[in-house]
Amino acid sequence: MKEIYLAGGCFWGTEHYFKQIRGVISTQAGYANGTIENPTYEQVYTDTTGFAECVHIIYDPEVVSLGLLLDLFFRSIDPTSLNRQGGDCGTRYRTGIYYTEQADIPTIREVYNTVESAIGEPLAVEVEPLSCFYPAEEYHQDYLDKNPQGYCHIPYQLMIMAREANKE
Repeated sequence: MKEIYLAGGCFWGTEHYFKQIRGVISTQAGYANGTIENPTYEQVYTDTTGFAECVHIIYDPEVVSLGLLLDLFFRSIDPTSLNRQGGDCGTRYRTGIYYTEQADIPTIREVYNTVESAIGEPLAVEVEPLSCFYPAEEYHQDYLDKNPQGYCHIPYQLMIMAREANKE
């Protein structure tokens, strides 16, 4: 199994989006690359801790490639928007790709550069090594499964596309 950490705005929608993909083994909403230990949602919400709402994704590379996951990620965000996705704004909603393996950098760079070239302007998506990750509180985990009418910035059509993306 492999892992990647993706910050795509509100983690509720991002987590739900990626768990639809065949080959994704697990998802976990949490907080990445901040400055304090064991942050709470209330602390992260102040935008003073440096954390991004993020999703830890464990996937089977024999079933789904990192390249496809990143392609789907870029389809689910506005990659040119700084600190804003959908109706959410603040540094906690910034977009980012946080890796744990140096071997992932070429794939990340290839997809990033392809998207940037296609858009024709610089992207506002961070690409950094993961420095820390703390799971969000239990009520944030699988939030849209527990609250089907809950807020999600990712359009329903993209959720369907994610499910269909790599069916046999």
